[in-house]
Amino acid sequence: MLSTRRLRVVAGLAVAALAALAAAAAGTSATDQSQTLVIWADADRVPAVTQVANGWAANKGVTVRVVQKEMGPIRQEIATVAAENAPDVIVGAHDWVGELSSNGSVVPLTPAAATRAQFPRYALDAFSYGTAIKKLYGAPVALENVALVTNTKLAKAPKTFADMEKQALAAKKKTKAQVGISVQQGQGDAYHMYPFFSGLGGYVFGTNRAGNLDPSDIGVANPRFLRNAPLIDKWNKEGLIRSQVNDSIAKDLFLKGKTAYWITGPWFLADIRKAGLKYQVSAFPQIVPGTKSVPFLGVQGFMVTKFAAAHGVQAQAKDLVSNYMMQPSAQLRLASANDRTPANTRAAALVKDKDLKAFASASVGGVPMPNIPAMASVWQDLGAAWVRSTKGSGSTPARRSFVAAQRSIAQKIG
Repeated sequence: MLSTRRLRVVAGLAVAALAALAAAAAGTSATDQSQTLVIWADADRVPAVTQVANGWAANKGVTVRVVQKEMGPIRQEIATVAAENAPDVIVGAHDWVGELSSNGSVVPLTPAAATRAQFPRYALDAFSYGTAIKKLYGAPVALENVALVTNTKLAKAPKTFADMEKQALAAKKKTKAQVGISVQQGQGDAYHMYPFFSGLGGYVFGTNRAGNLDPSDIGVANPRFLRNAPLIDKWNKEGLIRSQVNDSIAKDLFLKGKTAYWITGPWFLADIRKAGLKYQVSAFPQIVPGTKSVPFLGVQGFMVTKFAAAHGVQAQAKDLVSNYMMQPSAQLRLASANDRTPANTRAAALVKDKDLKAFASASVGGVPMPNIPAMASVWQDLGAAWVRSTKGSGSTPARRSFVAAQRSIAQKIG
């Protein structure tokens, strides 16, 4: 039995043929006929994407169908889905770009220079990939990163790490919490631990002379980080952080007033506000002199798939993504619907929410998550190094743990 998508394509070809004959007689263009453009998006973004995309489609003779998908699996499914069931546009994260552009799943975009000028360089770079010549493969829409959220009833937003450490441990003693700082790890979470990692001098990949990420330069156990690694052993001993704390535990501890600090992102703003806590969002304090503690930066956006051409809607898909979705009005609606900062600087300037502004301030100097395929070899080992060295009793000394992680990552990358 033919799938719905295949029936649509076959029927579309028949209709197009008849339309062409009719157009010749009536003096109209066959391209005036309505076409369907399919977008894959996760549940959180489906309502806003549907509304904004339909606003574009209203005058384009195009029908938009937004299909709800789990965010993570989109990355894998796009490489294996049958053409008749495939999307023309996907909503995803910038660090998918290296893999998806390398296997041909997404196609380059060429927005106008005036449009590109409305975006910070790192947001465009995040969606760009190429070993020789970088090309843009996605339209940045929303920026996100973790920051430090303080329960101001238990502590003050810290000026220094030593101040945060002191206040966190004092609150821990008072509330009898299992940990001083709510930061999720569980089975390993290199993303949420990155402010600690960068603050101690760690980095994932260096860059080559061309300015591209260099997978042969791995900084997980670089000399500067190893000199500072004994601080991790200290934090482990005093219970400042614990690898047993997963996402739900970290959230529960903070929202129930057990911990003074929570390292999290804007995706939990609604929960924080609902809890009725007095809180403040701020940047992560510097751990050691001369090294900033910064978060990983994530960029969400739209990508046009290779299937758009096969479905006869590539021009429309590129117009939607490269033109419409990159304009301030669309960006503001898409980002604010999910408590994010718009990637477009003109749209970002219109944001009034003080918490989103604070998250944006905390992103200054941050590091975009590497979008090269080699990053897939990093997440597990880097997260596991933190788990081994912060699990309390029986932990592995941090220096040994991170040296082992770097060795494993290098072997995987080859």
